[in-house]
Amino acid sequence: MRDLFDKIYEDKGPLGKWADQAEGYFVFPKLEGPISNRMKFQGREVVTWSINDYLGLANMEEVRKVDAEAAAAYGSAYPMGARMMSGHTDLHEQLQNELAEFVHKEAAYLLNFGYQGMVSTIDALVSKDDIIVYDVDAHACIIDGVRLHQGQRYTYRHNDIESIEKNLMRATRMAQKTGGGILLISEGVFGMRGEQGRLKEIVALKEKYNFRLFVDDAHGFGTLGATGAGAGEEQGVQGEIDVYFATFAKSMASTGAFIAADQEIIDYLKYNLRSQMFAKSLQMQLVVGALKRLDMLRTMPELKAKLWENVNALQNGLRDRGFDLGTTQSCVTPVYLKGSIPEAMALVKDLRENHGIFCSIVVYPVIPKGLILLRLIPTASHTMQDIEETLNAFSAIRETLENGTYKRMSAALAEAMGE
Repeated sequence: MRDLFDKIYEDKGPLGKWADQAEGYFVFPKLEGPISNRMKFQGREVVTWSINDYLGLANMEEVRKVDAEAAAAYGSAYPMGARMMSGHTDLHEQLQNELAEFVHKEAAYLLNFGYQGMVSTIDALVSKDDIIVYDVDAHACIIDGVRLHQGQRYTYRHNDIESIEKNLMRATRMAQKTGGGILLISEGVFGMRGEQGRLKEIVALKEKYNFRLFVDDAHGFGTLGATGAGAGEEQGVQGEIDVYFATFAKSMASTGAFIAADQEIIDYLKYNLRSQMFAKSLQMQLVVGALKRLDMLRTMPELKAKLWENVNALQNGLRDRGFDLGTTQSCVTPVYLKGSIPEAMALVKDLRENHGIFCSIVVYPVIPKGLILLRLIPTASHTMQDIEETLNAFSAIRETLENGTYKRMSAALAEAMGE
């Protein structure tokens, strides 16, 4: 018999093994100052491309005023207790009703956190006889929700309709044996690649297969569609999404989330979502703040227009300079380069220290070995000067990567550390 912690001492994991070199800089970095297009990192001003404040609401004076007034009026405790017992208010119901109307659904229900809410919603929607079919590149919150499922689940190749249909056929055969149903889960926008889920084609498969569609639209809500109602509205199939999910952590620049569906489905979920039934209610200051933010989404289309002006300027500028952005169809802007993890660390340090550009770095095991993904999140707060500086910086680091400088730098660092 071994000590439970032996595995921790022996293997820190694919990311943890880099902690000594990475922590505090490449992972768990500390950005300082007001949330904006430019913030401070280790004392230097940097153009910030890693904040999901799509519409630039986070530091708007009128938004902060409402947040402050709500905090003064209610504090951070009210309502105290779970909603089913003592934490339910008229303002919670008002926000739910306005969210449902905004995303063109009969009803909505608030969730304390997006990640927690997604896990719990999946758990509540399926029983052991049901089958889940989901994208292999689904967000971690979906994967963790699926892990709770005691029945069969199938993954399909990312955004691959042929693979989706193949797995729906498998799920149908299994459901005929178990007597259960099928839940298909996709994202509205995949947060790493920026691709929209192929919702229109998935919905068309309902003519051949009996399944329900659950969509995580964290990155689509507020950014896509004529009114900002998300990827379903963008693709003309919002009404065919059976359960719609979005978070307040991106376009709404806050904390919380919601699900929306037909009234009877929401009535069922609110009595069966364990993460909400047995957890403290969403704080009133967050509810009041979300009402203000939602009103701005509805009444200020210029925010989304400015966002997309910046998205198009950044993405077109990168493509014009020959960068590989994959097949993004959203604000998420991935830039793919070839290189090792040590090269990626040298590259990002150069980008931050010498060019004043801060963006997220993604490496193996999130993406395949040998690739570096630099993910940029344009917002309505960015300026054309920010974009021009970033384009010039990316051209410079690509040249340095391709001429082998980062490889030599990383080799010298490894030698100095005795590796």
